[in-house]
Amino acid sequence: MTDLSVASTAKRTTFDVDAIRRDFPILSQQVNGKPLVYLDNGASAQKPEAVLKAMDRYYREMHSNVHRGAHTLGDRATAAFEGARETVRSFLNAESTREIIWTRGTTEAINLVANGLAPRLKAGDEILVSYMEHHANIVPWQMIAERTGAKVVPVQVTPDGELDMESFTSLLNEKTRVLAITHVSNVLGTVNPVAALIEQAKAHGIITLVDGAQAVPHYQPDVRALGCDFYVFSSHKLFGPTGIGILYGKAQLLEEMPPYQGGGEMIELVSFERTTWNTLPYKFEAGTPAIAEAVGLGAAIDYLNGLDRSAMEAAEAALLERANQLVETVPGMEIIGTAKQKVPVMSFKIAGLHPSDIGTLLDQQGIAIRTGHHCAMPLMDFYGVPGTARASFAFYNTLDEVDTLFTALQKVQRLFA
Repeated sequence: MTDLSVASTAKRTTFDVDAIRRDFPILSQQVNGKPLVYLDNGASAQKPEAVLKAMDRYYREMHSNVHRGAHTLGDRATAAFEGARETVRSFLNAESTREIIWTRGTTEAINLVANGLAPRLKAGDEILVSYMEHHANIVPWQMIAERTGAKVVPVQVTPDGELDMESFTSLLNEKTRVLAITHVSNVLGTVNPVAALIEQAKAHGIITLVDGAQAVPHYQPDVRALGCDFYVFSSHKLFGPTGIGILYGKAQLLEEMPPYQGGGEMIELVSFERTTWNTLPYKFEAGTPAIAEAVGLGAAIDYLNGLDRSAMEAAEAALLERANQLVETVPGMEIIGTAKQKVPVMSFKIAGLHPSDIGTLLDQQGIAIRTGHHCAMPLMDFYGVPGTARASFAFYNTLDEVDTLFTALQKVQRLFA
C-alpha cells in the first residue's frame, strides 16, 4: 500500500467538486485504462458543457457574418458576438466595450501592443520585463527593440520564485518606456504584486501591460483598480475555446496606436488616394472574426460567474496545500518556485529523472502533466535546469487526484531508483 499518510490540514470545502466535474464531459473518460487525471490546466483548461452547447447553438441557429448583414441571422450573430464582448468588459470591469479587442490569443495581443507602441520608442529607450515571463512577453519586445534601437531589460527573480522588488525599483529610470509583466507565472505559479508595480511605473510615466493568461483562470481581475494600460489573456485557459483572446487597452492609447492589420472591417473609407480607420474596437479587428469562439468565451465567463468564486479559490488553495504536504513522500523531489503567493501550479524535478520520462510514465497511469521549458527558457537558465515537470490544477480537480499524482510519482521514483 502506498504511503500517503502525511497529516493533512487541507480541508474539503463545501465547494461541490463532484457536481462541477459533471459539467466537464472530457473528465469522465479513461486514458490508458485509468481514470483521466488532468493536471495540465496551465497549458489549456477543459471546457464545460455550457461552452460546448453555446458554440453548437451558434452554428445550428444563428451562423452568419457579423455587422452589416441585412437579415435576421446576421442580426442574431452580431447580437451574440457583441453580447460576448460586453460579457468580457464586465468580467474585466473595463470602462467601455471600445476597450475590448478580440485577438487570436495572448501572444497576438502582446504583438499588437508592441507594434502599436513602436512609434513611441527610440534608440536607448528601455522595455522592462522579468525573468519569469513567457516567451510571448519577451520575444515581441525583442523584435520591436531590434527595429527601434530600444533595449529589453529583465527584472531579476529571487531563488524562491518571487519578483525581486529591489531589482525592479533599481531598474526604473528616465529611459524606461514600457513595463510588460506577467500577473501569474506559468512556471512558478507566483502571483506578482502587479498593482504595486503599476503604481510605481505610473509615477515614472511608464506604459504598462499585464499578461493575465495564467491569472484569469484563478482570479477575476479589475483593470480599473489595477490601473494598467493594457491587460491580455487567452480564452482557452479560461475554460473557453482555442483561437481567441482578449486585449484590454485604455481607449486613449488605442486611439493613438496605428492599426495592426489592414483589411475589411477595420476601415471607415477606402480610396486609392487615402484610407481612414474604423472606430474602436473595430480598428484592430481586420477581417471576419472568430464569432463562434467569442460566443464560447462569453459562455465560459457566464459559467464562472455562476460559481462561488471565494469557495473556488479555497478549493484550489486546498489542492496546492495537499500537494505541498506530499512532496516529502517522493525521495529526491524538489519544487521549483516556492513564493508565498501562488496559484495551484507545481513545477518540480526529481533527482536522477528527466522531466520527459516523468511525464511519459505518468501518462501511462492516466495522469496528464506538462514537461519541458514551458516557453520560459530564461527562467530555466536562472534555475540551472533544462526543464521541469509541471502539474497545474484547476477548480475541478480533487484532493483524491492529488493523492493519485503522488502515488504515481512514488512508483516512477522507485522504478528509476
